[in-house]
Amino acid sequence: MNEPATANRVPVSRLALSGVAAVIVLNLLLRTFSKLGGVLTTLVIAATVAGGMALWFFAQQRRAPMPGERLRLLGVYGGVLALLYLGLLALMAFKDDPSPMGLVIFGLHYFCYPLLAWLALAGRFGGR
Repeated sequence: MNEPATANRVPVSRLALSGVAAVIVLNLLLRTFSKLGGVLTTLVIAATVAGGMALWFFAQQRRAPMPGERLRLLGVYGGVLALLYLGLLALMAFKDDPSPMGLVIFGLHYFCYPLLAWLALAGRFGGR
């Protein structure tokens, strides 16, 4: 129930930033070169990155992330992606005001990433 003393030394920020980089690269590759788009592509990218982060954590630590580690990882991952999405939204607003439904769809695209990361890191991978 208590976290081990070494739990604070796990570099979850580096893993979260690597996940953000993977999201950017996969979005560029799938949406630009293969001309795929929509929610299905977002779900594929979000699931791939979330599964990759969970597997990488388990491979490095040989255990599932502790609740504090999971919270920090999701905070950095979701926070950096939120800043990037807000920047993209600002660019969209400069060009033309997005409709309310466009904002809802835009928000749903964003929330796929932290939601699937939360599900992947929920402790079911390495078994406790």
